Amino acid sequence: MTMTDLDKPLQDMLVLDFSQFLSGPSASLRLADMGARVIKVERSGIGDICRTLYISNMELDGDSTLFHSINRNKESLALDLKNPTELDVIKKLIGKADVMIGNFRPGVMERLGLSYEHVKLINPQIIYGEITGYGHNGPWRDKPGQDLLVQSLSGLAYLNGDAEQPPMPFGLAVADMMAGAQLAQGILACLVRRGVTSHGALVQASLLEATLDFQFEVLTTYLNEGKSPVRSSVHNAHAYLGAPYGIYRTKDGYLALAMGSVVELGHLLGCPEMTMYTDSSEWSTKRDEIKRILAAHLLHETTELWLSKLEPADYWCADVLSWDRLLKHEGFQTLQMTQQVTRSNGASLMTTRCPIRIDRAYMTSPKGSPRIGEHNEAILQEIAGM
Repeated sequence: MTMTDLDKPLQDMLVLDFSQFLSGPSASLRLADMGARVIKVERSGIGDICRTLYISNMELDGDSTLFHSINRNKESLALDLKNPTELDVIKKLIGKADVMIGNFRPGVMERLGLSYEHVKLINPQIIYGEITGYGHNGPWRDKPGQDLLVQSLSGLAYLNGDAEQPPMPFGLAVADMMAGAQLAQGILACLVRRGVTSHGALVQASLLEATLDFQFEVLTTYLNEGKSPVRSSVHNAHAYLGAPYGIYRTKDGYLALAMGSVVELGHLLGCPEMTMYTDSSEWSTKRDEIKRILAAHLLHETTELWLSKLEPADYWCADVLSWDRLLKHEGFQTLQMTQQVTRSNGASLMTTRCPIRIDRAYMTSPKGSPRIGEHNEAILQEIAGM
């Protein structure tokens, strides 16, 4: 079941999004998915730098597919914020806005006269969200807030890869996306509070803090135990978990194994050597030894055969799917997780939908990303009538 626009929870909310790249736009994307009207404020003639930030060679209608995917369902207002006349236009919009988002380095919005202290004088009830790389204080405050750099500084990269490998970053911009998600949560919480108290708020998130929080489970262990995690030398998947946790090669593919009894696994797989590890403490202390035995054994049969032995016994396991196989699978197709979005000129893109369901309905929108300044005329006319 698909939710209509009128039923979406943020219908009639106005969001001014000054952010670019990924973190801020991912937060405003989620608000747009839930019904908010998002006006993307961009630089005249240049727009969001993400328009020319390519993660592949694919381009659609002059913009990168990355830009299309994270800026769907938004409007574009292109202005020169250093021009006093055009800055006045923005201030009129601020007076009507519910939310304002930016993700610049500390000091940029202050120099434009658009810091929270300035903005709340125009609209005391506004929810002002900002993302920085490392917060507003400390020796890193002016460092570039770039995803790979944050992953590296946060310790996250030391959790990935096998013990003999160098630190391994995620294959996704997880710092950006986590910071965007945290900002969206904070904004939604303050919108609820505003409905009760009529008070506006300043909501702040940083890529570093979001990435530290992303590690809260293992970081908490380190903070209390004082021992650095040791990555497995054999198919590492979690630095703190014992055997059999990991992804293993089979005769024709791969098999993922989560937490479970090593002894039971040995019986199910017909591997007598594993049934000898009856002391569960050894599943951690002899983790790599056990995993080497398991890895060698799994090579003898197909993934399908191993799954046929493990799944009926409710042993936690899974096939390891490529996107080609995933998209063809009924499990994926049942979710109806994709949607087609189209620009006003007909340029269209297949992308994902909002993953949140409300009242059993999921939220989609056919509206594609905007061209630079596409909505200038309409928005300026709207402002003139305010």
